Amino acid sequence: MIGPSEGVSAMNIREITIKNALARTGIEGYDYCLNPYVGCSHGCRYCYAAFMKRFSGHSEAWGDFVDVKTNAAEVLRRQLRRIRGGTLLIGTVTDPYQPLEKRYCMTRECLSALVPSSLEVHILTRSPLIVRDTDILRELSHVEVGLSITTNREDMKEVFEPRAPSIASRVDALKTLHDAGLRTYAFVGPLLPMDPRTLASMIEGAADEVLIDRLNYAGRVAGLLRSSGLAPLMTMHRVRTAARELHDILTEKGIPVSILFS
Repeated sequence: MIGPSEGVSAMNIREITIKNALARTGIEGYDYCLNPYVGCSHGCRYCYAAFMKRFSGHSEAWGDFVDVKTNAAEVLRRQLRRIRGGTLLIGTVTDPYQPLEKRYCMTRECLSALVPSSLEVHILTRSPLIVRDTDILRELSHVEVGLSITTNREDMKEVFEPRAPSIASRVDALKTLHDAGLRTYAFVGPLLPMDPRTLASMIEGAADEVLIDRLNYAGRVAGLLRSSGLAPLMTMHRVRTAARELHDILTEKGIPVSILFS
């Protein structure tokens, strides 16, 4: 068990070994995915990856357990011998830079294993810890780094992502990576209640591209929306309007932006 003093709430941490690190993915635009952990201590209250609990053997709530794939880098190196190219997304059902990464460095080790490969590497995280690995990221032949920046409002972050790093720290991390010469993007997904002009100003100068998506799993958080009084702000009409406004402001600033829902 691990306690709050180490950056996460008390939870069950288990070290495991795996047979495969890379897996084929059905996500459009990506050939492979890599997840150095099972579970995620960020425990965002809308997280689609909660379905992974069915395959983990854990009885704890999503967000209260993490399995560390201790041999992930070793297995990855072995798999890379048979792969000549393609696109890889790191962090499809976990955050590769959740607090335990500071201790275990599984993601860092996997990035080191990827340096000699020809894979196009894409990473998505909510954590400024990724800045630690700037040295290795700059060694990769093709890499793109994304930070999930779902709102400009810390109070909204606390409702939906109470254990995740602050929005301000994510923006700072994205700008640091961008200034280091890495290609960066902001993933505004799911789009939470926010001020489009303020959010656009925060992102400006930090992201080469912005992707906007909606809350796809409203059924999982319907009670939260009702109890917090936020349901009126999360109707599809309000979300579409906010997404379009954010899109237009970012476009005016010369930042490429895509809305991933209709």
